[in-house]
Amino acid sequence: MASLCMNSLPLPPSSHSKKLALTEASSSSNGSIAAAAAASKPIVVSGNPPTFVSAPGRRIVAVGDLHGDLDQARCALEMAGVLSSDGLDLWTGGESVLIQLGDVLDRGEDELAILSLLRSLDMQAKAEGGAVFQVNGNHETMNVEGDFRYVDSGGFDECSDFLEYLNDYENDWEEAFVGWVGMSERWKEDRRLSRNYWGPLNLVKRQKGVIARSVLFRPGGPMACELARHGVVLKVNDWVFCHGGLLPHHVAYGLERMNNEVSLWMKGLSECGNNPKIPFIATRGYDSVVWNRLYSRDISDLEDYQISQINAVLQDTLRAVGAKAMVVGHTPQFAGANCEYNCSIWRIDVGMSSGVLNSRPEVLEITDNKARVISSKRDTFTEFHVVDYT
Repeated sequence: MASLCMNSLPLPPSSHSKKLALTEASSSSNGSIAAAAAASKPIVVSGNPPTFVSAPGRRIVAVGDLHGDLDQARCALEMAGVLSSDGLDLWTGGESVLIQLGDVLDRGEDELAILSLLRSLDMQAKAEGGAVFQVNGNHETMNVEGDFRYVDSGGFDECSDFLEYLNDYENDWEEAFVGWVGMSERWKEDRRLSRNYWGPLNLVKRQKGVIARSVLFRPGGPMACELARHGVVLKVNDWVFCHGGLLPHHVAYGLERMNNEVSLWMKGLSECGNNPKIPFIATRGYDSVVWNRLYSRDISDLEDYQISQINAVLQDTLRAVGAKAMVVGHTPQFAGANCEYNCSIWRIDVGMSSGVLNSRPEVLEITDNKARVISSKRDTFTEFHVVDYT
């Protein structure tokens, strides 16, 4: 899918060095005025699923792995300033662009509710000139493959509830899916109060949940088709976002090509009419886009030559894709979201889900070519360290 900007003419990475500065959130400048004027320009999306996005003047917020924890997801989104705190799940981000980096699935019991919330926010954001994008992670691709090893017992229950809930909506998938986040808690509570609820050891109940999940997530299933709306890599302005990490051979293969192949596979379709093959380069193997951990390794565990080699690969990738920096999730950062290699890579999976580390949510904010980590609602009003890419 061609585009007038972003696809055929990727922007070159900045030749200026990055600077670490201390800035006040309340300060204003001519640059911010120019950015506000630019924000009135439309967001241009290239690719299906979205691969290249031009979002002039927009504030960008990136959120890492959520793993089925709706409470922590809401906390992170409220902290990011894109979700109301009144329980109504309203978009408050205006023209902001929200990017979720995958691994919504597994390890928690509210996976579908989170996906429903993100879809609802996307619809609301578009009405205000903003947008919500997602990229799929390894746990999304695993579930479409039928690998349910990391599914929480409550996750199977949610699938059973959701499949039954769908019966009331006949063929109106969008209305049903967007409405699920507002109904899921009631279904969960009804299930727990039911005389037939015998707990996670009820084998009949578990079997029902496995069947429901298989129906929903198998290639061509309704949830697999929902995930197929998203790719495994997304470039927004001068930033590239993916779950694990992009490598030079991924760029050479073609970002739109990878995203399209993953989407077709999830939809159960194939360009040649046969059963679609699992897109190995994107979803399988230690160096695939969703599994790669090269950039997320603890530098203190590496030798100098290894650091130099990894940095060289990263810089080659950024040059090839025309980006200033990359943002990834996938590997929990025990010390919180951080950047390495002269802040060419941001690692923002903090393990916030109660099924992982149950840590304090953190999000990455990019505005006016400056990036910073928000680690509490209070950060909106206080001083913060900013990495300047101008």
